[in-house]
Amino acid sequence: MMRLSVIISLLIVSSLESSAQNAYLKLGYQAFMDKDFKTAVKQLEKACIVDSNSTNALWMLGYSYFHSENYKKSITAYTRVVTLDRTNHAAYYFRSKAKSNMAKDSQLPPAEREKYMLGAIQDLNKAILIKAEDSYYQNRGLAYRDYAVYKMQLGGYDHAQVGTSFKNAIADFEKVLSNNPNRNDIASLLEISKEKLATVVGHR
Repeated sequence: MMRLSVIISLLIVSSLESSAQNAYLKLGYQAFMDKDFKTAVKQLEKACIVDSNSTNALWMLGYSYFHSENYKKSITAYTRVVTLDRTNHAAYYFRSKAKSNMAKDSQLPPAEREKYMLGAIQDLNKAILIKAEDSYYQNRGLAYRDYAVYKMQLGGYDHAQVGTSFKNAIADFEKVLSNNPNRNDIASLLEISKEKLATVVGHR
């Protein structure tokens, strides 16, 4: 995950906010910095009621929801951020992570879980178009792999579709590894994905 210090650098609290929102924003920001995300949610929700167009408040709210394991609300907050600022690559990134977590909910219908998985991949595509971060490639590789594994588990899957998903995962892992040759974790993910792809191809 992106370091919190990197995230904070993206959040410049505007001095142009209204005085009422500024009070909630300051309290929310302080709780956010203290990693007291439940308190941050309470204050930032109030800040967003005062001004629903504050990307700073919405971004921190989405992050705080995420770390409070309220992934659905995190998606909603980040959706608002990218509606207001379509170049906010970090918002696409964290929305993809929230969607990936939603997809793990076994209580959801298969079609809805698949929708979240594909949505996570789409968000990472957008993030990478804006800024090609290794962490974005790594997470997209994981998203492609998870989607392929999920389709295999359902049975009766489209071999070409699953094969393409594994190939995409492999390409992303290779991209990360080319920039960071010492990433043994990525090398392991790459080998496992190649083995899975061989299994899919062998079953055609």
